[in-house]
Amino acid sequence: MSMSKPRIGIIGAGMAGLACARSLAASGVSPTLLDKGRGVGGRLATRRAPGGLSFDHGAQYVTARSDGFIATLNSLCDNGEAAEWVMEGQTAFTGVPSMNALAKALAEGLDIRRETKADRIEAHGNGWTVFAGSDSFVFDVLIVTAPAPQTVDLLGGDHPLARQIAHVRLLPCWTLMAAFTQPPDVTWASRRDPSGVLAWISREASKPGRADTAAFVAQASPEWSKDHLDHDRADVETLLLKALSDTLSVDPGSAHHAAAHRWLYAKTETPLGSPFLNNAEATLYFGGDWCLGARVEAAWQSGTAIAEDVLRQLA
Repeated sequence: MSMSKPRIGIIGAGMAGLACARSLAASGVSPTLLDKGRGVGGRLATRRAPGGLSFDHGAQYVTARSDGFIATLNSLCDNGEAAEWVMEGQTAFTGVPSMNALAKALAEGLDIRRETKADRIEAHGNGWTVFAGSDSFVFDVLIVTAPAPQTVDLLGGDHPLARQIAHVRLLPCWTLMAAFTQPPDVTWASRRDPSGVLAWISREASKPGRADTAAFVAQASPEWSKDHLDHDRADVETLLLKALSDTLSVDPGSAHHAAAHRWLYAKTETPLGSPFLNNAEATLYFGGDWCLGARVEAAWQSGTAIAEDVLRQLA
């Protein structure tokens, strides 16, 4: 594959898609990103509510092991868009003033078509067409960074590439965002209990750059989330608020805000086992954290690896 100005499309503006796009842009290639959301970041998500409330209801923090991702986080910290968060047992990084600040910083200057939901993809000559509602987009190279099940839906389950990712398993997560009229008597930043109903709780005010509110994010365990996957949202909200209130030793009635959110594909249980998957012609790539593991850095590594391979093919 060799072309002077390839049309490169990326489905998904989460960490994998943004990392891929930034690497391509740094080499003079200008991709177009399509994302179904109003914002960017995928699970680098922040929900805001009246009264100055803010909840990082997706990825809770970021850690870094590879040199490239460490350099990316250091740059974000230097720009005031990320900072260290000291919690129980470890030091990690969060966006400032919210987790989605990381995504917004990486998205700056990129061509992103928001509120554009890809419905299906089809081979088109030597490239690919993405159908999104009444719109369609034609690309020479298409990179799909949606969760594995959604990627299969876009391509069709009978496609050879779809069969190669059929073994990937992702776990759901019900998340509660709650705030109380009086701050509960806790001083910890986070609490982890893999065997409990609530596998993770964070005190939002403990994170750098956050407002001093009595806001908490509680994430149910994968087992509990699977058992209640299709339950009514209001019922889940009531159950999780009771569990959180018991942990904090407060009356559930003292919560002046409570909302539940279901992440259908929250955590990778069985990864692909390689940074990405592509077709023989190197015109179609699949990637995301589901390729390597349940970490934000895994998404960054996947997206960056795809960009490197695309640039190698174009050289």
